[in-house]
Amino acid sequence: MLFSFVAVFIAASFLIRLGLLTATIEKTGFSLLSILRIFTQGLIYDLGVSSFLALAYAIYLLVLPQRFIQSWFNIFISYAGLFFMVTIVIFSFFAELTFWQEFDSRFNFIAVDYLIYTYEVIHNINESYPLPLLIGGVLAISCLFLWLFIRMGVFKTTFQSDTSLKIRGMISGFIVIIALLYGFFINNSWAEEGNNRYHNELAKAGIYSIFSAFKNNELNYNQFYKLLDKPEAYRLIRSQLLEANSTYLNNNSSIKREIKGKGPAFKPNVIMITVESLSADFMAHFGNRENLTPVLDGLAETNLLFTNMYATGTRTVRGMEALSLAVPPTPGSSIVRRPNNDSLTTIGNIFRKAGYEQTFYYGGDGYFDNMNQYFGGNGYNITDRGRKIMAGDHYTTKRTIITDQEVHFENAWGISDEDLYQTVVSNSDEQFKRGIPFYSFVMTTSNHRPFTYPAGKINIPSGTGRTGALRYTDYAIGQFILQISHKPWFKNTVIIIVADHCASSAGKNEIDISKYHIPCIILNLPNSGKREINKVCSQIDLYPTLFNLFGWSYESNLYGKDVLAAGYVPRALLGTYQKLAYLKKDSLVILSPQQQINTFIYHKNTNEQLPKSFSGRVIKEAIANYQTAYDLFKNGGLHQ
Repeated sequence: MLFSFVAVFIAASFLIRLGLLTATIEKTGFSLLSILRIFTQGLIYDLGVSSFLALAYAIYLLVLPQRFIQSWFNIFISYAGLFFMVTIVIFSFFAELTFWQEFDSRFNFIAVDYLIYTYEVIHNINESYPLPLLIGGVLAISCLFLWLFIRMGVFKTTFQSDTSLKIRGMISGFIVIIALLYGFFINNSWAEEGNNRYHNELAKAGIYSIFSAFKNNELNYNQFYKLLDKPEAYRLIRSQLLEANSTYLNNNSSIKREIKGKGPAFKPNVIMITVESLSADFMAHFGNRENLTPVLDGLAETNLLFTNMYATGTRTVRGMEALSLAVPPTPGSSIVRRPNNDSLTTIGNIFRKAGYEQTFYYGGDGYFDNMNQYFGGNGYNITDRGRKIMAGDHYTTKRTIITDQEVHFENAWGISDEDLYQTVVSNSDEQFKRGIPFYSFVMTTSNHRPFTYPAGKINIPSGTGRTGALRYTDYAIGQFILQISHKPWFKNTVIIIVADHCASSAGKNEIDISKYHIPCIILNLPNSGKREINKVCSQIDLYPTLFNLFGWSYESNLYGKDVLAAGYVPRALLGTYQKLAYLKKDSLVILSPQQQINTFIYHKNTNEQLPKSFSGRVIKEAIANYQTAYDLFKNGGLHQ
């Protein structure tokens, strides 16, 4: 029975891999050699997965006395065990196809997160797909396979076997040894040795990938990445961050410095709208011709626009990390989700020292991705939909729950953007009445699968895809700006509209630079009008640039720089969970585990990364950024 299951699993996995390859064939080139590599490595991974799945039953057969082979107990265990294994496999294949549709990837750390945050994920799947039909389909296919095994006489052969203990021991021992060899020696990173990301992902196996991701949820930079001598790393980063108006406060392993503002300080209220999955190429300003974001395009034509800003990562918590801490994306999980992430030198802390009240707004439940604990632990009041308080939450700031009476539309991820903005308006009115300047970090969710929104707002039916969600997201921003333009506090309020990350990060390259390009618009700056900042920069540079425009003097522990400074050198920092990229002008350095360094020349017009060997300062700068950021967080250097 075990060998029949392995054969069926490998055959089914082959068909899944072939289907994914066929669906991807227009996105990247496949040669005969690359296809051979994909299916050869894939077969090796599939053998590993099948050995893991068969391990428990193999051990069971080893310890089962021969006289119980034909017992009802063994018959039940065998039927139930095979049905269970087949169901897991079929379900994982369905899930893998769905995950690929969203991320163009095998299971990764995102899938691990999805296993943790079951409420949002299950409801999201239920609203995006016909879940009862999917579950029914999985069970029906599992029953079909069980029937086929019966028809093939697999169970009959199993129950009539008279295999000696020695032979059973050899078979079970072989499976155990294979499983141990895979567990200790066959890493998921073996499939990532090629330069084409699609080829690498196709060679992997979904179940193998998700266990690998769970195992490597956080990477120790000092253990897995190329290092500089610590004094040299800090010398380089301090040299890079030093600006004409800054002075370091310490001589040791620190980047804390005093920034001196120019002219009288401007202290407006600040509302930052962090838009879910807003790629730059959705906007007409960046070449889109579908009229997806008429409101944002109109605002971009009359306000301050960053045209070459890049997100640091591919998930919301990475965007939050960049926009609240202004640090490079260290490997593994975002700092938002890590332990000991309270009392940090955040952007909110700078606003607090300037006399502001800071609030984090989220239309879903902020327990997701540890958002409430992170923002609450760093001095932000919390306003969210609210369902849970996680064990271990210990922030002392105020949490306000958005009530049912305030909600007119809600899906798996949270309330509609309009409902969220109405909450922001109501709270801003109250803060204005109390005479308190306010800084608001607003995280939207409407531009997220299942792409549902209130009916009657736009001319695209809810739930039909991202196009409608984008149009609604854009519409809601327009309604929000229109509403607050009549408020007494509006003239003294700066509005920031920026993406957390792009809608898709998948491309031919492991880190596809174009898939990190995001828009950022700043509204209502005094005497600004239409203005474009065209220099390449990062999300982490937003607030240092804004504080310069405000004329503020403040203590900075940020890696971000003032993009408008005369000495600013264009650069961006981008990453996945394992790959860390540093783009300076056209030089691209990618740091990977096993202390690997790959260098490329990046051609923006064609989005090509051409391998090019170079050495010197740019590689050391890349290492210094990520090494010191990891060191400062792990050793308390980012704390107040």
